[in-house]
Amino acid sequence: MQENYISYQAGDIQCKGYLVSHNKDEHLPGILVVHAWHGQDEFAREKARALAKLGYIVLAVDMFGNGKNATDDDEAMSLIGPLYADRELMQKRVVAAFDTLVKQPGVDKYRIGAIGFCFGGLTVIELLRSGTPVKSVVSFHGILSHLGAKTVPLASNIKGSILILHGYDDPRVPMSDVLDIQQELNDAKIDWQMNIYGLTSHAFTNPNANDKNKGLVYSDKANKRSWIAMNNFFQETLQ
Repeated sequence: MQENYISYQAGDIQCKGYLVSHNKDEHLPGILVVHAWHGQDEFAREKARALAKLGYIVLAVDMFGNGKNATDDDEAMSLIGPLYADRELMQKRVVAAFDTLVKQPGVDKYRIGAIGFCFGGLTVIELLRSGTPVKSVVSFHGILSHLGAKTVPLASNIKGSILILHGYDDPRVPMSDVLDIQQELNDAKIDWQMNIYGLTSHAFTNPNANDKNKGLVYSDKANKRSWIAMNNFFQETLQ
């Protein structure tokens, strides 16, 4: 396994990505991993390693710049707040990571995917919405709302596909948001699918999530099912 940090520029900030590959073959698909609200952490890097073992070249993204990680939930909210409120800024940050990945040796620039968790799930949806030529994106328990945000119009003629993996009991994503994004994707004739897991809350992929009051609850069953769904989706869209 080859693993190293790489620097890349996103507007006026320097970002610290984590690049992982399992072999030296050329023309391999590439995948972005976008972290949750506390920043690029070991959870995101471990997902990058797991994807590399499946045969991808993977870049764990730094959406906050300088490898910044929040030390608590309040700081995390302050970091994601400007990006949540300004979707153009969010898109620019993740597109910079996309542009970095496609330039890496061995990456097939025509076969790029992305996954994201919570805040990262929203981010990969915005990557697709931007019209960037990403082949397929997967949102794990992503935030789906546009409420209160300065949004960017959905790009025309989007060719990429999307898989949304969602917990039915997620208190941070009301059913109105689920229906709204389904309608938006359908109206735009984007190839979309959604898996909704019953008896499943927010952050269901994170083994450290155990706060029922906040709706953050790990589900071993949903975690395994969602990873299989992602793998099947990428086998279809990136191979």
